[in-house]
Amino acid sequence: MASGNMKDIKRRIKSVQSTMQITKAMELVASSKMRRAKERALGARPYFNALYQTITRLAGATRGSESVYTKPREVKNSLYIVIAGDRGLAGGYNANLFKLAAAEMQGKQAQVITIGKKAQEHYAKRPVTVAADYPGIAETMRISDTHPIVEDMLKLFREGRVDEVFLCYTEFISPLQQEPKCLKLLPAHFDAADEQPAGAHVLTEYDPSPESVFDAVIPEYLYGVLYGAVVESYCSEQSARRMAMEAASDNAGEMIENLNLSYNRARQAAITQEITEIVAGSGEVGA
Repeated sequence: MASGNMKDIKRRIKSVQSTMQITKAMELVASSKMRRAKERALGARPYFNALYQTITRLAGATRGSESVYTKPREVKNSLYIVIAGDRGLAGGYNANLFKLAAAEMQGKQAQVITIGKKAQEHYAKRPVTVAADYPGIAETMRISDTHPIVEDMLKLFREGRVDEVFLCYTEFISPLQQEPKCLKLLPAHFDAADEQPAGAHVLTEYDPSPESVFDAVIPEYLYGVLYGAVVESYCSEQSARRMAMEAASDNAGEMIENLNLSYNRARQAAITQEITEIVAGSGEVGA
C-alpha cells in the first residue's frame, strides 16, 4: 500500500518538475520580450508628446471653427478599439481589460475593432458588432501598420455610422504594474492648458489655413496614439505574463517541497513497517 502511494507521489513530483521547467522557460522568454517592448514603448513617448503639443497648438489656432473631428454630436452609436493580447497565461491582463471595456460599453449601442487574438475570440462569442479584426500584429507593430485600422475607424466616423470613438488598452506603468485605460479619440478634445494663449505672438504660419492643417494632421495624431497604445499594451502583456509565470514557478517549487516531504514520510512509514514485520517474524521463529 505504501509502495503504491510512494509511486504516485514520485510520479506527481516528476509532473510538477516538468511543469516548472516550462513556466521557468516562459518566464525567461517573457522577460526578454518585455525588455525589448519596454524600449519600444519608451521610444514612442517622445514622438507622441511632440505630436500632441503640435495638435494642441493647432487646436488653439482653430478655436471657434468647426472641424468634423472636433464637432460634438448626438451620440447614437459608439466604436471601441480594444487592444488585448495574442496569447493567454498572462494572469488577469486580458480579463481586466475586457471588464473595463464592458463597463464603458454599458447601456450604449457599441461596436468594436479588435486588436489581438484574445480580443477577437472574446467578442466573437458576445452580442457585439465587430467592425474589424486585427490579430497577431502587436509584436511586430510599426507605425505604418496603424494606417488601415485608423482608416477603418475614420471611415465609420466620417460616414456618421459612429458618433464617438474610444480606445481601450493597458498602460505600462512598471514591470510590476499595468493599468487598463479607456481613452476618447473622437470627437477630439485637447486640454486648454496646453493650447497657445490668446493674443500670444504666433511664430508659425499655416498654409493654406490652420483648419486645413488641423484636419490633415488629425489622422497622423491618431496613428501615433494607436501605435503608442499597441506597444504599451504589448509591453504590459509581457510584464503580466512574466509575473504570472514567476508566481507559477514559485508555486511549483512549494509543491515539490511538500511532495518530497510526503514522499519521505511514506518511505519512512514503509521502512518502519518492514522492520516491524522482520522483528515480529524473528520473534515467532525464536519461540
